[in-house]
Amino acid sequence: METTAIKLTQYSHGAGCGCKISPAILDKILHSHIPALPDARLLVGNDKRDDAAVLDLGNGTALISTTDFFMPIVDDAYDFGRIASANAISDVYAMGGKPVLAIAILGWPIDKLPPEVAQKVLEGSRAVCAEAGITLAGGHSIDCPEPVFGLAVNGIVNIPQLKQNSTATTGCRLYLTKALGVGILSTAQKRGILLPEDAAIALKSMTTLNKLGEVFGQMDYVKAMTDVTGFGLLGHLSEMCEGSGLSAVIEFNKVPVISSLAYYLDQKCFPGGTQRNWNSYGSKIGPLTEEQKYILADPQTSGGLLVAVAEESINDFEAEMLKLDHHFTAIGWLKQKDTASLITIL
Repeated sequence: METTAIKLTQYSHGAGCGCKISPAILDKILHSHIPALPDARLLVGNDKRDDAAVLDLGNGTALISTTDFFMPIVDDAYDFGRIASANAISDVYAMGGKPVLAIAILGWPIDKLPPEVAQKVLEGSRAVCAEAGITLAGGHSIDCPEPVFGLAVNGIVNIPQLKQNSTATTGCRLYLTKALGVGILSTAQKRGILLPEDAAIALKSMTTLNKLGEVFGQMDYVKAMTDVTGFGLLGHLSEMCEGSGLSAVIEFNKVPVISSLAYYLDQKCFPGGTQRNWNSYGSKIGPLTEEQKYILADPQTSGGLLVAVAEESINDFEAEMLKLDHHFTAIGWLKQKDTASLITIL
């Protein structure tokens, strides 16, 4: 079998973070009548619904621990490894931390795909780990009906610089560091209608590391942070709002989106995960159009960071971003909790 002719997405029923179990079903899975073992060192645990677990090391720093894995979102094995790795490492950046070590998670259908293809997946992973300044130090593999790959990643953060998704304050302005829409483009690829130029746009977005998260960790006026992945912008913003006891307003025309999405939405091209997302949290969202729903609930793979910045410091934040050759526009703000809807779309 020629490895160059193999299209990985043909061997999986899902793609990228669109494979994630919906928020509503996940709530049922995580529910337990057995109380968690108390640990005073655990700064962030499962109860927080945050991007990673965080353990106080007792010396002013904390260990960030996370894992993420999924089925192929692209056909090329090397790129699959890159995307899956950038996505997993993002959780450490989303906590304001610095990644230090990665361990691979590989499930492979050995009766369908040759080991040389899996080798290319690992090569892509090593490339991204090197870009993040860490070593892919080992891992575990199993024979699996569908190809699966991801990482378990550890990071370090100075405890005062730890960012959570539940610590936002009233008036914070919301910024998003990557455009939405890679879930729609990934579905277009599986259907064979993806434009070549959009394939390059999606790949660049999904393989770009969220290194800015480590920079944001050093900014006191960044009050909360999370990355936008499988639950879509609305899902991850809902978690930020509920954790912080606030509501949000989103100005849709300021949300960065991949410019060609209308072309695909006209063909009813969107992931099944979008509707699963909407079924989980749509009742909390104010009125919006179908187009807005398909974009704002689109499952992102290796999506951008959602950053909540104190209102009085937005000029300082934007000036710092310009120095780093980044330009972000606020997409909305947080306000006191609204009983009518958790998130309002303007």
